[in-house]
Amino acid sequence: MSTPSSATPTPNAPTRVGDWRVLVQLGPFLKPFWGRILIALLCLLAGKAAGLSVPLLLKSLVDGLNVEASLLAVPVALLLAYGAARLSERVFTELRQIVFARVMERTTRTVVLRVFRHLHALSMQFHLERRTGGVARDIERGGGAISDLLDWALYTILPTLLEVTVVAIILLTLYDAGFALIMFGALIAYVAWTIAVTEWRTRFYRASVEADTQASAAAVDSLINYETVKYFNNEEHEAQRFDRSLRDAEEANIRARKTLAVLNIGQNAIISLGVTALMWRAASGVVAGELTVGDLVLVNAYLLQLAIPLNLLGMMYREVKQALTNLERLFGLLGEQLDIKDRPDAAPLSTARPEVRFEAVRFGYDPRREILHGIDFVVPPGGTVAVVGHSGSGKSTLSRLLYRFYDVQGGAIRIDGRDLRELTQASLRQAIAIVPQDTVLFNDSILYNIRYGRPAASREEVEAAARAAHIHDFIVALPDGYETAVGERGLKLSGGEKQRVAIARALLKNPAILIFDEATSALDSKSEKAIQAELDRIQQGRTTLVIAHRLSTVMNADQILVMDAGRIIERGTHAELIALEGHYAAMWRLQQERRDAVHAPQDQSSLR
Repeated sequence: MSTPSSATPTPNAPTRVGDWRVLVQLGPFLKPFWGRILIALLCLLAGKAAGLSVPLLLKSLVDGLNVEASLLAVPVALLLAYGAARLSERVFTELRQIVFARVMERTTRTVVLRVFRHLHALSMQFHLERRTGGVARDIERGGGAISDLLDWALYTILPTLLEVTVVAIILLTLYDAGFALIMFGALIAYVAWTIAVTEWRTRFYRASVEADTQASAAAVDSLINYETVKYFNNEEHEAQRFDRSLRDAEEANIRARKTLAVLNIGQNAIISLGVTALMWRAASGVVAGELTVGDLVLVNAYLLQLAIPLNLLGMMYREVKQALTNLERLFGLLGEQLDIKDRPDAAPLSTARPEVRFEAVRFGYDPRREILHGIDFVVPPGGTVAVVGHSGSGKSTLSRLLYRFYDVQGGAIRIDGRDLRELTQASLRQAIAIVPQDTVLFNDSILYNIRYGRPAASREEVEAAARAAHIHDFIVALPDGYETAVGERGLKLSGGEKQRVAIARALLKNPAILIFDEATSALDSKSEKAIQAELDRIQQGRTTLVIAHRLSTVMNADQILVMDAGRIIERGTHAELIALEGHYAAMWRLQQERRDAVHAPQDQSSLR
């Protein structure tokens, strides 16, 4: 069986698209929620307005405490207003969260689902060149980054900048320009330091993300192939391979943490200097009699109110940059081009007994190495054509091309006279069912795996397909029957049991075209005879392509094609090819000799 190869594998990391491009790509996903976003922003503004009024009320409250006893109603009113402002700030903040929660979660779900669908639409070549664990990790991080980006950027960084601006205006209005100049000076220095250092350390975060993706890919790859690891006693080898990825992640994360410490030290130094300068300016004003104690309290309250978000501003910016990096990888996956896509005028395939025709088909997984060299044959409506040959002759490539996992590079494949490229992929694949040589099942129940052939099928239809595949009795004898879990990739079932599940799944689909790719290779001789008789019956009335190594399974085919090195070297019925005394006849004799050699010891022992 030929396997795809690539001389220059695609890197695991998606192509960079840039921060602004990421934001532009995210925009359309937010468009349906502009109403909610506007309401959330109004709640945000109301909450900030209430929060900013608190220091002003506090100043009036402190100054009002010096009034005569007969006027004590004024401080009481201010106290009530102060409490109401505090409560309003919290209420509006939570209301914003309630309104915006749907936006974050629905946007995340929509984007991740779009990426998931896009990944299934990409060609087989893409998936052969990418590591599943790495792709899954990129999706996981990218999905979380959407909520982080929206929350930090829209409802934390923007409000903080707005709050700083309003406070500066208040200080400039109530006091001299010195207060505003000190605040803006500290803010400019803070932002400049944050941006410069964060940009510098973003490359370290990118390196840690890449290392984390590689570690995840290595872990998933090893665990999926758990059985192979055990066969070759390579647990320590896998641990060392995984540890190399973890070591890279460790070094990248250490560099990221060290540079984070540098960022935090600089930010805190700037904030501390700014706060100290403002408090010195306010205290000097009180001592000089230019300001009241309430003024000092107001300045202090605003500083305390701004200190926390300003201290967090660097972390917010860092989180936004990291979210953009993760989203960049997610949208990078979404930006992968479809190698195989429907034409604008593609038509659905509707057929019951189609004719399948290969016309001078040329193809290679790598353009520099052609696998098929001008393949010509016809599977008549309702007929059966078998393809035999040694491993690597290109037999299984025929089924991949018929499914249009790849497009031919020369010639054409036609169904009822129509080129596959003129048909929609969905309708084409709906008309075909395959029983592959290597049956991989989902980690779910036997019922789910058989029903996967037609998800809307009833329980009775599933059981009928299982009976036809001679696996129903085995299933009902299990403790959990059809609800028995098959394990990762079906490893709880034997090779023959998995293959019969695959046969039942294909039968349930009830396709117009059947492909058997070494469909009985995992069965013993007794089971093979029973299944083969059933397969012969199933093929009646269906256009069938049989790819086989055991020649005994294709004796009844309408035509047998013998392939070697990507070419058809012989064709005819079983009897015609035996009479030809060529390549097929030699293969037949060799397989008969092997069969006789296997049964000979049994026959001799029975004579003793």
